[in-house]
Amino acid sequence: MLHPLSTGSPLTPALPAKRRDLDSAAGPLSLYSDQPEGTGSGLPPLLLVHSVNAAASAAEIAPLFAHYSQQRAVYALELPGFGFSDRSDRPYTPRLMTDALHAAIAIIQAEQGGTAVDVLAVSLAGEFAARAKCEAPHSIRRLALVSPTGFRGAKLRYGRAGSTLGLPWLYRLFTWNGWRQGIFNTLTRPGVVRYFLQRTWGGQTIDEALWRYCVHTARQPGASNAPFYFVSAFLFSADINTLYETLDGPVWVSMATRGDFTDYQGRHTVAGRANWQFQAIEGGALPYFEDLPGFASRLDPFWI
Repeated sequence: MLHPLSTGSPLTPALPAKRRDLDSAAGPLSLYSDQPEGTGSGLPPLLLVHSVNAAASAAEIAPLFAHYSQQRAVYALELPGFGFSDRSDRPYTPRLMTDALHAAIAIIQAEQGGTAVDVLAVSLAGEFAARAKCEAPHSIRRLALVSPTGFRGAKLRYGRAGSTLGLPWLYRLFTWNGWRQGIFNTLTRPGVVRYFLQRTWGGQTIDEALWRYCVHTARQPGASNAPFYFVSAFLFSADINTLYETLDGPVWVSMATRGDFTDYQGRHTVAGRANWQFQAIEGGALPYFEDLPGFASRLDPFWI
């Protein structure tokens, strides 16, 4: 068997759970699922959505998947361009990602009696989840955002509906055939992946299993397609603050205290609303890797 870090090594599942491929308007999608034996907690199903970066996958939410699968039906979607989902060379946009969420939620509802689902999304995926909630408000019951984008700095985003921050010239620069693969190979070298995870954690200690899987998934065919749209800002919604302010269901936000994701100046537009909860949780942008019981003790009351 090839070592997981070897070039050409086939992708292994990100989670020790049932995985299936779904046909959808967003292309083939990868969806993991598990649930406890018996009746569980009685809570509705939970959909977990990983972040977006050069080496993203469902491995980013592994501790949460393991925790909640002991309590209720839990699902984990791999967004278009990542994991076992379609990584073809096509435009990657908030519209595509939101359509993927709609498709996953429809499948979950079909399997779970039509009930509205709870959703937890990490970082940039929170923007897609907010859009999905605004577009289909009765499909999502409660929304948890871990280190979400869209609140950084004083400049908020109230752009044209559906528009993005995309920079075509930057995308063209990154994807010129003369250096496209070389740039991506550099961004996903093991040492570089470790560096970015350390910035995410806000310290030298990271989750080594996640690091290995990040390197592994970034070496798969088509792995560069979605990340180049990400680094060129096409996946950031120019109207995200309008969407956040439109949300009328319960929203819970975890704010990191270390690393690159600690600026939430823009939260003042919604922080005073009864349906929004902001909690500063000690740790980096993925605090449940550092202290899962502590994180869960803060989040679990929100689901009830």
